[in-house]
Amino acid sequence: MSIDSLTALEPECTREEALRLFDSLPPVRAGELTGRWHGRELGTGHRMDGALAASGWYGKQFDGTEQVHPLLFGDATGEIFAVDPRRVPLGLVGTVPPSLVARGRGLLRVLKPALRTRRHRARLREVEHRGVVTTAMVYDHLPIIDVFRRVDEDTVLGLMDYRDKPEPYFFVLVRD
Repeated sequence: MSIDSLTALEPECTREEALRLFDSLPPVRAGELTGRWHGRELGTGHRMDGALAASGWYGKQFDGTEQVHPLLFGDATGEIFAVDPRRVPLGLVGTVPPSLVARGRGLLRVLKPALRTRRHRARLREVEHRGVVTTAMVYDHLPIIDVFRRVDEDTVLGLMDYRDKPEPYFFVLVRD
């Protein structure tokens, strides 16, 4: 039923509908988040809607509770690589139109050496969020926590809690 509930909301819904679904889902244990996960946005009218998809964002890689690549991107050749979140101008996200971001995506090949990292830049922790203890991904150097709830065995709904942006940003991860 949970995957049907998510599908019914995609690609766009209200923030209240996304929160209602998020709150209805069971928690995720850290051990359930292993391997590479492909991401997509759940549009709620958030100012970041469209930016990640336009930028070439692929998803996340969970190699262990202490070893997480929080941002994976794909280039024009299909190569998936980890990006250091500190090198992404998050302050501009939501202010630059996704269409302009998409045009700049062609620079990803040129910028890849400067953006790429082989070091893990996040870790998993159990946190209480909205009254439920679940797994969250804590960025090493940014005031961002991604909180997860299980949709099914291979799908999670994520809520980005960004200290500088009070409204939540929603995304879906599906295990590769």
